[in-house]
Amino acid sequence: MPTSFLGSALRGTFFFTFGLWWSVRYPLKYLRRKANAESQPSYGVQRVEVFEGAVKAFFALAGILVEQFVPAGPHLQLHNAKTHSWADLTHWHYTTMYLFFLLSGIVDVVSHSLLKLPLGLDRLLLSVALFIEGLLFCFRDYSDAALDHHLHSLLAMAIFAGALCALLEVFLRDHIILETFRTSSFLLQGSWLWQIGFVLSPPWGGPGWDQTDRSNFTFLTMCFCWHYAGALAVLAANSAASRCCNESCHLKFEDIDVELDCGMCIRKGNKSSSGALLPESTSDDK
Repeated sequence: MPTSFLGSALRGTFFFTFGLWWSVRYPLKYLRRKANAESQPSYGVQRVEVFEGAVKAFFALAGILVEQFVPAGPHLQLHNAKTHSWADLTHWHYTTMYLFFLLSGIVDVVSHSLLKLPLGLDRLLLSVALFIEGLLFCFRDYSDAALDHHLHSLLAMAIFAGALCALLEVFLRDHIILETFRTSSFLLQGSWLWQIGFVLSPPWGGPGWDQTDRSNFTFLTMCFCWHYAGALAVLAANSAASRCCNESCHLKFEDIDVELDCGMCIRKGNKSSSGALLPESTSDDK
């Protein structure tokens, strides 16, 4: 199964974008939940979940259409009757992967809509989508491309780590450690897909890296660890920025919140006092 640079880069951008968004969103959600005693999900949080699901479903559907209807795509044809052989299974491989992310996005939207599906079903479908992705990469046809196999084996580690986190979140909802680890796995998966594109199909043309040079295996394994270190650095930077933003916004609007709270108390006091001063209707008034 040949790997194109553009396809690998687009898939990497999808995962890295979600990882970046979560690296800002989850720390902010944790800080605000920590500041407020109430832990009930607000309407704004539900709208964000619906938006995330819609974006996920849109990009997954776009990926399916691109894989199937590019000029060299199978155009929904799985078996070639003339040659009595399977059609190009590379496109079907990625179509299957996108299909489960499409289902995950749809469940995200429906879970936080008026239907009110069981809590945790969205994380369960995300875990299933990631497990399917890892399964497809583990058992794809690498032929004699040993370096290709090694690169995707490392990728599968990041995929299954994210799948395990999403599965645990079914039972441990809004757990900041699990959310952070899942975010780091998405960042790692996204950046590593870009690395795979540069190694196997360089954008400047020419052949990829030597598939038989064992030193490439050693270097790329170290490179995978560096990618994860970079993902942790991005997480730390965005978490620190989220904390600073949260504190600055709190200080900026603290006086306004106090005035609003006082105003609400004054209004409630006026209503109660005015209600107490109203004359009671008795039978003498009739």
